[in-house]
Amino acid sequence: MREDINLETFRKRLEERQKIILAGKEAQKKEHTTVELDHARVGRLTRMDAMQQQAMVQAAARLTDVERQRIQTALSRIQSGEYGYCILCDEEIAEKRLEFDPSLLTCISCAKNAEKH
Repeated sequence: MREDINLETFRKRLEERQKIILAGKEAQKKEHTTVELDHARVGRLTRMDAMQQQAMVQAAARLTDVERQRIQTALSRIQSGEYGYCILCDEEIAEKRLEFDPSLLTCISCAKNAEKH
């Protein structure tokens, strides 16, 4: 367990972000409705625009789900005493990196290596 960082501060930030995500998920459900394809009511461009907007909402929902999973993993790692250590190389994740995003699971070196591949 890392003694050099304030785990309680990171836990609170993670829990706050998790609450925001869960609240936003309810609003996203309203946007997940099927696109109306009634040719008499709307033109082709309007339907294409609606379908594009729906696709963007779905992509944002997927990204939010990934973030929610990362937050849950980070909270579990706080409980187990593994928080703040890279899941790939077991080295400490820099405190400044965690301050930027407390849900990060890798150190900067492993993150850079992952981008290359």
